[in-house]
Amino acid sequence: MLASLALMTVDHRQHHLDTIRDGLSLVVYPLQYLVNLPSAAGNWASENMSARRTLQEENQQLRARQLLQEVRLQKLYALEAENTRLRELLNSSSKVGEQVLIGELLAVDQDPFRRRVLINKGANAGVFEGQPLLDAYGVMGQVVEVTPFTSGALLITDPSHAIPIQVNRNGLRAIALGTGEADRLEIPHIPNNADIQVGDLLIASGLGQRFPPGYPVATVIEFEKDPTQPYARVVAEPTGHLERSREVLLVSQQLPRPQAVTP
Repeated sequence: MLASLALMTVDHRQHHLDTIRDGLSLVVYPLQYLVNLPSAAGNWASENMSARRTLQEENQQLRARQLLQEVRLQKLYALEAENTRLRELLNSSSKVGEQVLIGELLAVDQDPFRRRVLINKGANAGVFEGQPLLDAYGVMGQVVEVTPFTSGALLITDPSHAIPIQVNRNGLRAIALGTGEADRLEIPHIPNNADIQVGDLLIASGLGQRFPPGYPVATVIEFEKDPTQPYARVVAEPTGHLERSREVLLVSQQLPRPQAVTP
């Protein structure tokens, strides 16, 4: 015991064992590293897992926020488009120059051979049978059924619909018939020598006192002459967005009253 104490005192003063300790530390360090390796690896893995979990949670939150912003952006686009359509309708109503009521489509007839729609305005709003139905681009059809709160309208492309029209360029009068197809009207009984051209605008003539005169109906897209037949084949495309418009104008025309004949 005394020898050990004496040796430690001499080493403390003269540092004779420093070289030995340094050598032993070089030998022991790898052993210490190996002993601490599992613990260090566990701490490293735990920290990485925690950081990974945090990143995953942040990514999920960012994706959720991005999705929410995209939904809001789409809603904004929808509102902007709706505002544009309403402005076009209001401009159109001023062009018609009649008393109008703005309605919205509730449903579309699923029968592929019928072209009918349901509108969210009815008799309580002043809708009546035969009332013209327009959008910002042209004539759409007319009301054929009215209930207190809704009404059914027949589009001009329905096979049972007919509308008096005239060629805007020269005033030639005719009748446009629905074909059952969403984008086609037929104009029958047009002679082969009639002055009609592809691209001619067809407008409502006002005859029959139902549709407002001068409002666009369709544009001629086909004019085929057949010498073996008495009449040409004339096909027109509606100017109204019959398959796209959601907001519509219900027009109440102030039709001229017949004047009394004086003897």
